Amino acid sequence: MLHYAVVFFVIALIAALFGFGGIAAGAVEIAKVLFFIFIVLAAITFVVNLLRSRP
Repeated sequence: MLHYAVVFFVIALIAALFGFGGIAAGAVEIAKVLFFIFIVLAAITFVVNLLRSRP
C-alpha cells in the first residue's frame, strides 16, 4: 500500500510539472489517503504482534 502511495505522489509531481493542476491535486489526495491507511494498518499490526508475543 505504501508503494501505491508513492506511485500516486510521483504521478502528482509529474502532472504538476507539466501543468495539469487538477490531475495533480487528485493524485495527491489519493496518495495522502493511502499513506494514512498504511500508517493505521502498520500501527494495528505492531500492537497485535506485541500482544501475541507475550507468554
